[in-house]
Amino acid sequence: MLEMTRESFEELVSQALDRIPPELTRVMDNVAVFVEDEPPADDPELLGLYEGTPLTDRGEWYAGVLPDRISIYMGPTLRHCETAEDVVHEVAVTVIHEVAHHFGIDDKRLHELGWG
Repeated sequence: MLEMTRESFEELVSQALDRIPPELTRVMDNVAVFVEDEPPADDPELLGLYEGTPLTDRGEWYAGVLPDRISIYMGPTLRHCETAEDVVHEVAVTVIHEVAHHFGIDDKRLHELGWG
């Protein structure tokens, strides 16, 4: 397994978030991004997870709710990658993939766009 400090991994997540165009980050709403060591036990190879209500599904009822949550999982990402460059790429893809879910884009469309 490739080794990397948590601090370095978190920096890669931050850099990936910085790659999102400002016109999109301005409309991101009520979402928090976390780095976690491992995913839920029932999906040990999961690289990232979006939990919440996509912007496209929010209506007048959407108020006073906890933030959506994007989790990026360090363990499976490092196990999946062979080089540090692979980690940079995989983190960027995973972050963009999960942020896209916040915008209401489903897995099928993400795969079509090359972000699957």
